[in-house]
Amino acid sequence: MNHSRLALLVLLLAGLAACQPKTSAVTDNSPAIATVNGAPISLNFYDFYIKGITGGKAPADLTAEQRGLALDNLIRAQLVAERAVKEGVDKSGDAAYMLQLARLNVLEQAVQERYLKDRQPSDQELRAEYEAQLSAMPKTEYHARHILVATEPFAQKIIDRLDKGEKFDVLAKAESMDSSKNNGGDLGWFSPQRMVPEFAAAVEALKPGEYTRKPVQTQYGWHVIQLLETRAVTPPPFDTVRQRLVQVVQAKKFRAYQDELLRNAKVEKFLEKTTGAAPGAAPPRAPAAPGTPPASAPPAGTPPAGAPTPAPQPPPPSPKKD
Repeated sequence: MNHSRLALLVLLLAGLAACQPKTSAVTDNSPAIATVNGAPISLNFYDFYIKGITGGKAPADLTAEQRGLALDNLIRAQLVAERAVKEGVDKSGDAAYMLQLARLNVLEQAVQERYLKDRQPSDQELRAEYEAQLSAMPKTEYHARHILVATEPFAQKIIDRLDKGEKFDVLAKAESMDSSKNNGGDLGWFSPQRMVPEFAAAVEALKPGEYTRKPVQTQYGWHVIQLLETRAVTPPPFDTVRQRLVQVVQAKKFRAYQDELLRNAKVEKFLEKTTGAAPGAAPPRAPAAPGTPPASAPPAGTPPAGAPTPAPQPPPPSPKKD
């Protein structure tokens, strides 16, 4: 198991487990290296703790002083945890929910590791995932700049001024209300999937050097967009993303296992009744910035690790609240 990720979560539960009935205690036949008010700290648990705080080292790799300090930390943690139980901290407030989530996380990761141990992805599975990701990747990236203003008439005036020969970057610095104005409106390289649909469609319709002849409206205002250049996306070689593909395939396998458990479980949902939300109503969400994908966009276009990725873009200014 990933000791560095789980050690602290286990520590949250360790002292509490020591205070629970013996029927719920962890089966651990290793000798006690200390007791705290009669509750043992086992050698196996101590070894696990050392691996977590040192990135995998064994107690023998530490000095006697370091081993002693680590044990003192465990003793202190157990004392505080016992006090938490006596005061009911583990059964109320945020601490109770944090413990519940920590337990779920630890158990899920343990089951995932056990389930996947004998289900390592084959080369054929990895190749299939690689091809699927390549087919979903955008084939072209765009380098563009824009000028964002509040009204359509003002955006049209910007276009008229461009028609008369004024420089796009100069107008962007003077008139745009987007933070990209400091770069002359330059948005860097991006794929259309990262943009809101109206903006992406306008960019894809342009040829390098062209700017939109009519203002483009999005939820942020009105845009004048100029396409500077395009380039083909070069997919990363299979070997450079192999480990990432292993993680993706394993995640899909465990997801399928979860789906199987879900199909065989009796699940009842009462969210709408308890929260008062209308059935099927979507929660409110903030709009996506022009340089980021809309919240409803599927993640299918995410390239494998190592593929060229567009630079993140700053969001437009938010309207001031009264």
